[in-house]
Amino acid sequence: MSAAADQEMTGEPLAAWMGTLIDYVQSARPDLTNRQMALLMVVYLLPGPHTVRGLAARLHVSKPVVTRALNTLGALGYLRRQKDDSDLRNIFVEQTPTGLAFLEEFAELIERTEGHDNKRNGRRTSH
Repeated sequence: MSAAADQEMTGEPLAAWMGTLIDYVQSARPDLTNRQMALLMVVYLLPGPHTVRGLAARLHVSKPVVTRALNTLGALGYLRRQKDDSDLRNIFVEQTPTGLAFLEEFAELIERTEGHDNKRNGRRTSH
C-alpha cells in the first residue's frame, strides 16, 4: 500500500472525528474529558450492573479516577450513584434520562458529520 493510500485511510476517520469534535466544541454542551466520555459510554452501551470498582477495572484506572469522573458526570445529571443495599461497600452507577439525551445528541453529531463527510467524498450513507 502506498504512503498516500495509507494516509487517506487514516485521514478519513480522523477527519470525520475532528468534524464531530469541532461541532461538539461549538455546541453549548459541557466539555467532557476522554475519561468522562469513556465512562459514560461504558455505562450506557455495555450491560450492567456497573460498580465503581468494575468501571475502574474496565478502564484500567484507579477508583479515585472513576470517582472524580463520576463527581462531574453526576453534577451534570448524566449518571447517578446508588448504594448497594446488600453490600454497602459497593456503589452502583446508573443511567439517567439526562445522560441518555446527551449521548443521543452526541450520536446525532457523529451521524451528521459522517453524512457530511460521505457527501463531500461522493459516497452514499446507509442512513
